[in-house]
Amino acid sequence: MERYTGKSVMKGIAIGRVYLYQKVDIQVTDQKVPDPAAEKERFLAAVEQAKEQLTRLYDEAMVNVGEDHAAIFDVHKMLLEDEDYLDTAAGEIEEGYNAVYAVDCAGTQFAELFAAMDDEYMRGRAADIRDISRRVIRILLDLPEEEIRSEEPVILVADDLTPSETVKLDKTKILGFVTVKGSANSHTAILARSMNLPALVTVNIDLSDELHGKTCVVDGFEGEFLVEPEEEILSEKVVRKNQWVADLEALEKLKGQDNVTKSGKRIDIFANIGNVEDAEAACAADAGGIGLFRSEFLYLGRETFPSEEEQYKSYRAVLEKMEGKKVVIRTMDIGADKKVDYFGLEPEENPALGYRAIRICLDREEIFITQLRALYRASAHGKLAIMFPMIISVDEVQRIRQIVEMVKEELIKEGYPLGDPEIGIMIETPAAALISDRLAKEVDFFSIGTNDLTQYTLAVDRQNQKLEGICDIHHEALLRLIEMTVKNAHEAGIWAGICGELGADTELTEWFLKIGVDELSVAASAVLRVRGAVRALP
Repeated sequence: MERYTGKSVMKGIAIGRVYLYQKVDIQVTDQKVPDPAAEKERFLAAVEQAKEQLTRLYDEAMVNVGEDHAAIFDVHKMLLEDEDYLDTAAGEIEEGYNAVYAVDCAGTQFAELFAAMDDEYMRGRAADIRDISRRVIRILLDLPEEEIRSEEPVILVADDLTPSETVKLDKTKILGFVTVKGSANSHTAILARSMNLPALVTVNIDLSDELHGKTCVVDGFEGEFLVEPEEEILSEKVVRKNQWVADLEALEKLKGQDNVTKSGKRIDIFANIGNVEDAEAACAADAGGIGLFRSEFLYLGRETFPSEEEQYKSYRAVLEKMEGKKVVIRTMDIGADKKVDYFGLEPEENPALGYRAIRICLDREEIFITQLRALYRASAHGKLAIMFPMIISVDEVQRIRQIVEMVKEELIKEGYPLGDPEIGIMIETPAAALISDRLAKEVDFFSIGTNDLTQYTLAVDRQNQKLEGICDIHHEALLRLIEMTVKNAHEAGIWAGICGELGADTELTEWFLKIGVDELSVAASAVLRVRGAVRALP
């Protein structure tokens, strides 16, 4: 037996034979062309053809994995419309190089740019850049699209899988994924979770032909990949798999049930989303509402600021989709690793501690006011709550309140109907937690962002793999800050929730209820699992 470890992006157990998927090696050379203008036209035509293919992939994904994940291919189309990407490739062609080399250069440059970002989600976009570049190159070389074929259900093992390859899979023939590369937030990982298939990434395995056809086990619980396991171990994994399947069936039965312990203690379980399409997944998971809508994704993947009207339509769409359930929208958290060229942000030595989020909004009020106008206009169409990130002082909150009142007065004068949104803040800095007694008097709710609060409290970069051993997400200091924040919220008569990854940590569910957390907002895929943990408590 050979045992390999990797990062689990979807828990579960898959047992079957290895299907080794190896892509055709495309040779790229830096040949010069006699007519750069004609070569540029050929490049632009290939880009248009790639966009047509992506439209077809979107339609396939709508059928296979649903609207929220089909949006991946809209992202790819936007990337193919990115002026920086297109100009970089076009610039190489104008220097006399062939289009294939130019696209390869642009793809490599932008993929490396994304891969170097601090945020794991943004690092995952590097695979998207490589995917669209390979698509254009295949068109330029007149190569057919790559396909994955198998006559029996298999465990797919590859160096990496692009989102378009994953969508084309026959779901009845795939038991699980194992890739050498990838990340927990790549679109491939997202699609694997949507298909409920066990998957591991960053598995250090030699992709030799001898691997093909061997019996193997993917264990997403333990993060291990076993090749040719011994009979005793295989039997143990079969038992674990059967239990996992039974657990999934039991979770489905929790839809429509309340989030209440056996003794009657209740907690709200909401979903985190990143875009309008994700609201569909939240509804499918039977989430009680949206606890975090990351509005900054409306600002990414474009060349200019989203208009008030664009934002209004997006916020309204989510509110209407949730049909009266609460939707908490966070104002944009641009900066740090979320770089947007048209913001004109200067490089910083410590971007996570720098010019970002509410600091930009209060410094460049025109951006902030546009978003607030869109939010308040949308508030007439559902139960909206608005929260502000990266707060460190009472002065900031009071200034936000002043701007909010000004915006409301303007909209009323203009004749817009408005709702009455709750106003809250994220507690994601130790400063905010430590003065949460004072901040609680200024707002209607707290939402504790445990991702940033963890790294700021421990002075540990959560994305630095060398520090994984000391990044204790159950550190006493972190838990004390959370408990202090909840206590201060309740003493002021406001509610407190958690919207960071820690909210889905079922090892802490009982403790969250004990200290009085009012709401947990988690990934849509974790809603029923957390509900099950709550209902199992005494």
